[in-house]
Amino acid sequence: MNLIDRFLSDEQDPKAVEKVLGKLNDMLTANEELIYMAVQKKPAVNLLPDCIAVSNKRIFYCEPGNFGITMNFKDISWKSVKEVSFKEEIFGSKFICVPLHGENIITEYIPKVQARKLYQAAYAQLEEFKEQQRLTDLEERRSSTSPVTVNAVTPEPIEEPVTVFSQPVVSPPAAPAEEPEDETTLKLRKLKSLYDKHLITQEEYEAKKANILDSL
Repeated sequence: MNLIDRFLSDEQDPKAVEKVLGKLNDMLTANEELIYMAVQKKPAVNLLPDCIAVSNKRIFYCEPGNFGITMNFKDISWKSVKEVSFKEEIFGSKFICVPLHGENIITEYIPKVQARKLYQAAYAQLEEFKEQQRLTDLEERRSSTSPVTVNAVTPEPIEEPVTVFSQPVVSPPAAPAEEPEDETTLKLRKLKSLYDKHLITQEEYEAKKANILDSL
């Protein structure tokens, strides 16, 4: 299976995918990979469809311009996304991205199967980003807490004996360190969450679970 075939699994427009994919590959950063792409399918004329692509770092919005001669790209990183959702309608579905700031980004006429898989991919990446951010914040809080050192002062020798009463310094018990889950456990837990929310079928769940376990 070549690179383009990966994004034609749900009857996406091949011409649109080929045109967009060639430009998106040049925009990807280090360690960034595309996960899923959905192509708009308007009920009447579908000559210039919009495309939405999800990578492990952001969402790309690809809109044709100048009657298809040019292609305009906009993107939003996961750190700027609050949540994602989709809504099925008579003609396809709406894919909705809710940013932390600004108005919602809504794309209409996404075929229902593509909208569902687009949402699954986006939701999984957003949750993974939030979990990584949580672990990073936890690590930063740990490193910013420096231990307190108590220096004992040796009294000067005196001629007459003096009894000195000192109050022992009791350090508070250290909080047990949380051990972050390994990557495989994290992926399995997120996959189970998608299945429990009925976002994927049992067959999809078992297949993806087997793929994760095979990669060990």
